[in-house]
Amino acid sequence: MTVATTTEVEERHSREAIEAEIAVFEQRVHQLRRGEITEQQFRPFRLKHGTYGQRQPGFQMLRVKVAAGVLQPSQLRVLARIADEYSTGRGHLTTRENVQFHFVKLEDVPAAMRLLADCGLTTREACGNTVRNVTACPVAGICPGEAFDVTPYALGVSRYLLRHPDFHDLPRKFKIAFSGCADDGGCSVAGIHDVGLIAQVRGSNGTARRGFKVLVGGGLGSLPTESAVLTDFLPEEELLPTIEAVLRVF
Repeated sequence: MTVATTTEVEERHSREAIEAEIAVFEQRVHQLRRGEITEQQFRPFRLKHGTYGQRQPGFQMLRVKVAAGVLQPSQLRVLARIADEYSTGRGHLTTRENVQFHFVKLEDVPAAMRLLADCGLTTREACGNTVRNVTACPVAGICPGEAFDVTPYALGVSRYLLRHPDFHDLPRKFKIAFSGCADDGGCSVAGIHDVGLIAQVRGSNGTARRGFKVLVGGGLGSLPTESAVLTDFLPEEELLPTIEAVLRVF
């Protein structure tokens, strides 16, 4: 199996492509308001763009993906602006390292999306039957017990899968988590995810190789399922092809 090239990935995330995506969302909102499409037709579309309906008529919950839980100061300022201008002045941090804003008017969602795009954030695929936010240990990079910092790997996987044409209409939502050490229970809890990756180092004396223990099939919900070990050691260079293969089987 051949993974997408760097050029293909970057084209999906170009500012032009993102603006076109937001423009389509804006158009669908206008169609909904004019009665040209029904709420049932609009629902799966808005969910793929991170927009949940609320019980209160006319309001939405907007979910922002924060890959690996990493935010820059400039991004925090944008989130604060969205909270003040379009929400209730506050945001909600989730267990999947997202930020949610409640009581957002549907007509204001495109403007919020554009602010997010300008600072490198998105609501795309934060809801619905998609690859949800890729999470990582909250102390990745500074944990004394980690095999190595998993943050770059989580960010890379997130960027590769975001807007992938084959993975935004899955049978169900799909969750991925990275952990830097064997003490995963107090960290990102990789074992309760569809794909959980625990950092491993094999070899020594100049032959050390980075890789991951790969867990698959975990989940909570109404029928909690313990994950199974796909492999005890997956070399880092096989990470993307393996995750893509699991998604295609899923």
